[in-house]
Amino acid sequence: MINIRKLEAELWESADLLRAGSKLTSNQYCMPVLGLIFLRYAYSRYKMVEAEILKNRPSRGGRVMPVEASDFAAKSALYLPKEAQYDYLLNLPDDIASAGILNKDGHTMNSLGEVVNNAMQLIEEQSEQLTGVLPKSYTDFSDEILSELLRIFNNSALDEVGGDIIGRIYEYFLNKFAKNIASDDGVFFTPKSLVKMIVNVIEPKSGILLDPACGSGGMFIQSGDFVNHSGMNANNAMTFYGQEKVEYNAQLCLMNMAVHGLTGVIKSGDEANSFYHDAHNLNGCCDYIMANPPFNVDKVKAESAESAGRLPFGMPAVNKNKEIGNGNYLWISYFYSYLNEHGCAGFVMASSATDSQGKDKDIREKLVKTGHVDAMVSVGNNFFYTKSLPCSLWFFDKGKSEEIKDKVLFIDARNYYTVVDRTLNEWSEWQLKNLNAIVWLYRGEIEKYQQLIAEYKNVLGEAVSFEESLHLLKEELKDLQKRAKTEVEAAGRNDKKRVQASYDELIAAKNEEITVAKEAVWLYEKFGDGEYQDVLGLCKAATLAEIEKKGWSLTPGAYVGVAPIE
Repeated sequence: MINIRKLEAELWESADLLRAGSKLTSNQYCMPVLGLIFLRYAYSRYKMVEAEILKNRPSRGGRVMPVEASDFAAKSALYLPKEAQYDYLLNLPDDIASAGILNKDGHTMNSLGEVVNNAMQLIEEQSEQLTGVLPKSYTDFSDEILSELLRIFNNSALDEVGGDIIGRIYEYFLNKFAKNIASDDGVFFTPKSLVKMIVNVIEPKSGILLDPACGSGGMFIQSGDFVNHSGMNANNAMTFYGQEKVEYNAQLCLMNMAVHGLTGVIKSGDEANSFYHDAHNLNGCCDYIMANPPFNVDKVKAESAESAGRLPFGMPAVNKNKEIGNGNYLWISYFYSYLNEHGCAGFVMASSATDSQGKDKDIREKLVKTGHVDAMVSVGNNFFYTKSLPCSLWFFDKGKSEEIKDKVLFIDARNYYTVVDRTLNEWSEWQLKNLNAIVWLYRGEIEKYQQLIAEYKNVLGEAVSFEESLHLLKEELKDLQKRAKTEVEAAGRNDKKRVQASYDELIAAKNEEITVAKEAVWLYEKFGDGEYQDVLGLCKAATLAEIEKKGWSLTPGAYVGVAPIE
């Protein structure tokens, strides 16, 4: 198994070194680099599908029928003309100008940049979804830098694991660029753990998914993964619609979807400004809404917003300039309005919206009274790459079961996270599962909880208890550290580094096991074999009457209380 994290870091380091040498800003560099990863992915997938097509290909007079674009369309993959294939670009002669290579319009090309631009145009001709989307600024690069970049992404490891790994590399790069470019236009990259949490709670199966502030498309990618993991084909089961005002982000989104083999309809530019347009006419039609809209937007034109509708609970406050000073409750109203009679929504929102006053409070009261608010989750600081502001996750469900129809689940997860570095926190895979488990128990889905407990036992081995597992693992770690110290001291000067490195790996692996054991203990001591209960400082299933008593606040901290200090 290749170490994907190591591969991501190595590719990034190489590519970033070249950026430093190219005098381009992150912003100018981001699109073309992601475009090359896209090309590499398209080629990887092309070869895989081509092999499938050729497997039982009929032959005429001893010659196998040539592969055609329609064969690829039938397998929902992209057909690549020869001049757009990665191998072709890699093996071009050094001196392009003297090679007499013609572009698609029959003109001679004089640089590698022109050849790559031509490849992008040829691909766009094959796919309606990608028309006008792929970057074509490769003549900004010197031939040396461009051929070096092509070489960097020609890593055979990328084929060993198929398309998923290139999708991850694409996301990793997008993520790294997001940190560098983030000052541009608010946060256009929703942290993966928040996206995953939303998808896990909503559990999309089939139907229409709309993200009216879709950025680079994270919600579509995670939903696609979720549906594919459950054994269905995301493109057959789901229809993806997006709106994104910033053209640049919409291009990233379409490339991101193509890299993950997903198709969707993304509108961008002014017609995709969700405050004034329902660009796909989907009001009341969606099975799923998922979004991370921009927070606290001001200066929204009140009359235009009002005539654009989708405000089932009325308008937020309008100031003397006929503007809405804060767009949060416009978004919240849209997300509710877009749902069909059994639809679910999950979205990220500024923490201040859970108990803002005035007109916001009136809208929130009407919303809570529908009985369709499903769950509210408080998220701690430092989950975003660029802002340290805390946020909340909101969940609506119009198809709630009778038992919980007049309840809302509140989870205060502000103190539950994993530190990535000084400015960034996230939820680990196990923490995401644990938070999900609370939702399952509240919904009465005991068997899902029990499967998770079984998964913990499977990973940790059948010790007497999770507490016992944790204790044993800590002892093993101490033992390892002792042995490491002794052996490194005893090693010859040339061997010290090697011995240390091999122990470092063992110690890191043991620490990972300890982390899993801690999460198992965290979950099991609260909910045992699977019964939902309110946990002080963490979760509470509050009734509508209790919410009314608290002035219609949807702040989890107001309900869960404070955990006793350990």
